[in-house]
Amino acid sequence: MCGVAELLAASPASSGVLASPPPAPLPIKKGVLLEMLPSKLGYADRMKMARDVGFEVVQAPTTPNEHEAEEIKKAADGANVRIDSVMNMDHWQYPLSSSDPAVVEKSLAGMRTSLHNAKLWRSDAVLLVPAVVNPQTSYRDAWSRSQAQVRKLLPLAEELKIVIAIEEVWNKFLLSPLEMAAYIKESQSPWVRAWFDVGNVLLYGYPQDWIRTLGKSIVKVHLKDFKRRENGYEWVNLGDGDVDWAAVRDAFREIGYAGSAITELKAGDEAYLRDVSGRVDRLVLGRT
Repeated sequence: MCGVAELLAASPASSGVLASPPPAPLPIKKGVLLEMLPSKLGYADRMKMARDVGFEVVQAPTTPNEHEAEEIKKAADGANVRIDSVMNMDHWQYPLSSSDPAVVEKSLAGMRTSLHNAKLWRSDAVLLVPAVVNPQTSYRDAWSRSQAQVRKLLPLAEELKIVIAIEEVWNKFLLSPLEMAAYIKESQSPWVRAWFDVGNVLLYGYPQDWIRTLGKSIVKVHLKDFKRRENGYEWVNLGDGDVDWAAVRDAFREIGYAGSAITELKAGDEAYLRDVSGRVDRLVLGRT
């Protein structure tokens, strides 16, 4: 009993020292891709489901059809969900880094449509994969060509007050946070910032390092998780992979990030989406 008494006497509670309270949840807005919501439902029901399971914002894809774009806007307004950003859809098939002027023009046209969608939906950013390195396009050419084309988009982005958000993705380009920071800085424009994807960098880095390096240039975030296997790797649900979410959360807190974090996972039903929403609360926001 003597030993137990000594332990109790030395404990913080018995000595009057209170444990530090947990930090407040991060003020990040929870978001979901429109494509994650059940496609069998109409836009109004999809937006309502997003709100019901706990998401505040939605990222929608480029929508060239004006009637459909208006329908998406009406559905979001009706559900009190903000369309926070646009997923540009033409940058893979028609990269800005192509040597073919016709391909580049299709890419620019897609971005112009995305920027006008963003204005209609009252979004503040369009995601752009700026270049693709491949056997026909060197890293140096991908950099210089895409920078030149992004500059052509800046007058429209500034006019509409929409950020062009550069994402790091598996395009063999911008493979370190230092490169990505330099690429954004080279634009010399407040309308070019970073879209950071937590899962995409796990093959060649650590998300918490990227977050601290990119800092205030981060305007939006994608949430994914990634699991290494003996014979490869796979995308998994948040918390089931190799992301150190506590370290990611600490890094977001350090840079004062208060934008949106949008889940980019497979689609699913209401129960699945509610579970994903809860995982964001626990892993990213730090809610218990």
